[in-house]
Amino acid sequence: MADNTIARKEYIVESLGDASGIVQKPLGVWERIYAQSWVRKVCLLVLLGVVWEVYARYLQNELLFPTLGVTVQAMWQAIASGELAARMGVSLKILMIGYSVGIVLAAILATSAITTRIGTDLLETLTSMFNPLPAIALLPLALLWFGLGTGSIVFVLIHSVLWPVALNTHSGFLSVSTTLRMVGRNYGLTGFPYVAKILIPAAFPSILAGLKIGWAFAWRTLIAAELVFGVSSGSGGLGWFIYEKKNQLEIPSVFAGLLAVIAIGFLIENVVFANIEKITVRKWGMQH
Repeated sequence: MADNTIARKEYIVESLGDASGIVQKPLGVWERIYAQSWVRKVCLLVLLGVVWEVYARYLQNELLFPTLGVTVQAMWQAIASGELAARMGVSLKILMIGYSVGIVLAAILATSAITTRIGTDLLETLTSMFNPLPAIALLPLALLWFGLGTGSIVFVLIHSVLWPVALNTHSGFLSVSTTLRMVGRNYGLTGFPYVAKILIPAAFPSILAGLKIGWAFAWRTLIAAELVFGVSSGSGGLGWFIYEKKNQLEIPSVFAGLLAVIAIGFLIENVVFANIEKITVRKWGMQH
């Protein structure tokens, strides 16, 4: 039988280098700019400012809704006179006291809950009782117990911070893997060293979320409490500034006070907490 096989010509293909198939396309100028989160947020703020200005000009009623330009002018005058800065200082000072005490108490509750059974029962019982209770609802009792002053505001701030921080911290502790727990036990860690070296680093995303929620609750509770009674030792905070300006029908100043409240909240969230998140959970690869 004849062999009809046709011999094929051999081809030698040169290597094309990286055979992974991944092609990196250089980003354009606008794509690089858009990739920056702060640029996107600034654009959103500008858009909101334009909507504010257009709507206020449409209403043409400064006593109802002043324009953004008039509000910024009133805010600048309040800052230049030193009044707004003083009110902000009073509010932030009281906030830091209540927020710090609330965090410490939350840490104690969460630590006892994760290390002892009675601590778990105590945390679950207290949070089911007091977490649904609005902090501002305790203001009348705070006035009776601590009088008209800083103590009453600090009390309601502690209540607003304590429960969300404790719950998020405890939830984070419970989510720590069994492997990490066993590593801590094998090293002989117990009590607070075990919590500090194993549980807190592993549960820090949940703890940070609780701190953010506690901060937001504390800030709005503080402003609400100051709107009811803000005078302490002859001076009040931002809430009292807004209330005073409303009584004097200085509506642009009222909006200036509200804008200051929003600005402080925005800076704390996007500067303080964002940097903490960047140097902790993002650096550790626990969040993308």
